[in-house]
Amino acid sequence: MIATMEYVDILDRSELLGRMVLQSDVMEAYNNSREALDNDDEAQKLIKAFTDIKIHYEDVQRFGRYHPDYNQIMKEVRSIKRKMDMNEKVAAFKVAERNLQKLLDEISQYIALSVSKDIKAPKDGAALSDGGCGCGSGGGCGCRAS
Repeated sequence: MIATMEYVDILDRSELLGRMVLQSDVMEAYNNSREALDNDDEAQKLIKAFTDIKIHYEDVQRFGRYHPDYNQIMKEVRSIKRKMDMNEKVAAFKVAERNLQKLLDEISQYIALSVSKDIKAPKDGAALSDGGCGCGSGGGCGCRAS
């Protein structure tokens, strides 16, 4: 059991680390790109179009190639996604999002390794996968259980 003062010290340090992340340049860039994305009408139209076509895509995926609209929906999804990804605000947000995720992963790894080399931490945006799919089924889906 962790002593009370040690526990309080850990909480204080974790709050300080959280504040440092929130005040970082990476977080500022993320917030700025998120705000720019949210305020861009063209980007919002593209995101809505992609979200709408995803509903049809999920329906088609249930039947796969046997669905009568399979080829049409697949082409539309790729086309709309490409248009969305090529939008300047969407692209900038995705870069900022990856940079923030990288920072958080590095912090997690640093903390985990400071405790033990055997503790797993997220790496490259993949939470605890270590080569498996990370589904949590213990390998029941056919992935390699860690």
